[in-house]
Amino acid sequence: MGEGAEYTVRYTDAALAMIEKVTDRRVRKSLLDRADTLVAEPQRKGKALVGELAGYRSIRAVGQRYRIVYHVDEPSKVVHIVAAALRRQGNKRDVYELLTRVLGRPPEGS
Repeated sequence: MGEGAEYTVRYTDAALAMIEKVTDRRVRKSLLDRADTLVAEPQRKGKALVGELAGYRSIRAVGQRYRIVYHVDEPSKVVHIVAAALRRQGNKRDVYELLTRVLGRPPEGS
């Protein structure tokens, strides 16, 4: 499919908690399936985030409503899923607002 080795996808406790809060099983499965696509060429997928979340990338899931935010650790070929939640611009429960509160700082090495 792409060049080089595949990546391993790992979830933070915060990301797992966010996914577990999704009550619809089909939506949860869709989020997990979309995250699994990051095993190949994660740097080419999604969008690089800026500002406080620089160093992270975001992909859309479940028909544009959800965002999966991740960080790629190139040396170890690991994709760290750090958040997966609804995109609610201007709302304190927006995925990016939640992530900023959970992380408090950008990823190491960025």
